[in-house]
Amino acid sequence: MESSTIAVSAADGTPLHTYRWLPDGPPRAVVQVVHGMAEHAKRYERFAEALTGAGYAVYAHDQRGHGQTASRADHGFFAERDGWSTVVGDVSSLTEYAQAEHPGVPVVLFGHSMGSFVSRSYAALHGARLAGLILSGTAGDPGPLAVAGRALASLQGRLRGRRHPSGLMDKLTFGTYNAKFKPNRTDFDWLSRDEAEVDTYVADPLCGNTFTTTFFSDLLGGLQEINRTSAYAAVPRDLPILVFSGALDPVGEDGKGPRAVAEAYRSAGVADVTLTIYPDGRHEMLNETNRDEVTANVLAWLDEHLPTRD
Repeated sequence: MESSTIAVSAADGTPLHTYRWLPDGPPRAVVQVVHGMAEHAKRYERFAEALTGAGYAVYAHDQRGHGQTASRADHGFFAERDGWSTVVGDVSSLTEYAQAEHPGVPVVLFGHSMGSFVSRSYAALHGARLAGLILSGTAGDPGPLAVAGRALASLQGRLRGRRHPSGLMDKLTFGTYNAKFKPNRTDFDWLSRDEAEVDTYVADPLCGNTFTTTFFSDLLGGLQEINRTSAYAAVPRDLPILVFSGALDPVGEDGKGPRAVAEAYRSAGVADVTLTIYPDGRHEMLNETNRDEVTANVLAWLDEHLPTRD
């Protein structure tokens, strides 16, 4: 495996800090990873090593407001305007970069949590570019809560500033996630049953930050967008989709959200939708106690849905 970091230029010229992991031979496909909120792409290295070992090339960028793409001042902030469409466009920039490096090689998009929301937006716009879509820890339609939350975030932004770290929105959005895992050892017990993985997240200065008012407005707007019937209908009907989650993942309301998403794709006519809910699993199934099983299942799904190498 060859591992490197590169800077990929976004449409507006912003350099996206990107990790690239390549297999020893020609790649069978490219797996493009879109990470979640308040984390970064380097956390997917173990998963990338498993993928490269199976012959896949892996590309993953730190999204705007995250990791090494963001300056200290920009952590938790997408853009001054059109933040959601901007980060979806960043995914497109990296797809094009990977395709230029590997002409004719199929691309599979893998998105976790917020990254799954971004990936769902991307698939509605550019699904014809993809050979597969994998959604980890996704969520269903928040309904009126998104409308109210977005209005509150916008109001706080006007009062406190667009880059104000919103402890209020953070508490309203994530404050209940840890409740079912009391007594709590950390603020992030909801991520995984593996205490070492949780401790690694807590100790990482690029994880778990409080995000800005504008970010929450962008995120909730994006959630409204991807849960419209038209967004599901825009996805190509022949695009294979894998949805997986932990049965105790609070982001997906203990499996309710991922089930609803899978059913919405099926109702829109997508022919091949696989749903896997892991008993007792929490939010980060790639960092769970049964992560080897989860990774093996993702590899098996890829093997089933992509052509073999000559």
